[in-house]
Amino acid sequence: MARGERSEEAWAWYTAVYEAIQEIPHGKVTSYGHIARLVGKPECPRQVGVCLKNLPAPSTDPSKKSSTWHSGNVPWQRVINARGGISPRGPSGASRQAAVLRAEGVEVNQGAMGEFTVDLARFGWFPEVLPSEAGLVEGSADEEDEQDEDEAAYHT
Repeated sequence: MARGERSEEAWAWYTAVYEAIQEIPHGKVTSYGHIARLVGKPECPRQVGVCLKNLPAPSTDPSKKSSTWHSGNVPWQRVINARGGISPRGPSGASRQAAVLRAEGVEVNQGAMGEFTVDLARFGWFPEVLPSEAGLVEGSADEEDEQDEDEAAYHT
């Protein structure tokens, strides 16, 4: 997706979603809703799905540059539904996602109706904040504690 094709707001949303998805560790999965919550829009899990639906493949033409975000640098396969299911999409889409997850060591089960599921208790990834932001959040509290200590020492 070229930056000029979407509004700045849409570009920021897609970027936030794709960057968050890049933080999901190899061999783990999370839900559309959890990604939405991590990027500050808990009411938008379907829009996370839209971002993934619109994720282009990397360019195979050496004369053309790939989009900033593409299926080669965003681990799309690691996002599933909140029940641990791989959402059906197009012919063989769910089985392709299951195969990519299995290659990462994620155990994917297939039910009698052909649905694919992952045990979220075993393979789920649900941090309170993104790892890239954890230091920022913790750092802010630490800095406040240091300021409080400095102020206390100054007043004694």
